[in-house]
Amino acid sequence: DVQLVESGGGLVQPGGSLTLSCTASGFTFRDSAMSWVRQAPGKGFEYVVGIDRDGTIYSVVTLKDRFTISRDNANNMLYLQLNSLKPEDTAVYYCATGGPWVPTGWNLEDGQGTQVTVSS
Repeated sequence: DVQLVESGGGLVQPGGSLTLSCTASGFTFRDSAMSWVRQAPGKGFEYVVGIDRDGTIYSVVTLKDRFTISRDNANNMLYLQLNSLKPEDTAVYYCATGGPWVPTGWNLEDGQGTQVTVSS
């Protein structure tokens, strides 16, 4: 079964940084596009950034200067570096297979997500 396990969230002060990790299993990771998606309290899911299997990155213009995605195909890991965090970045962050550029879109694969809270 496909499994995505997110980790690395926490409480951070405005301006701080975090690195989120996603451990993937149950599918051929290196052949899959991957994305990060977030859900703020009371809001819908928001696409954050994605990376295709060839390493092409698909960023959101308003976030790309602060958020960086990377992948480690040898270890089936996806990462999200969050810098210069703002209170409005507070959300549950999920990794997903696929992405908005993929015909089938993205899929959270029932991951639990990891909570990021930005507050002083």
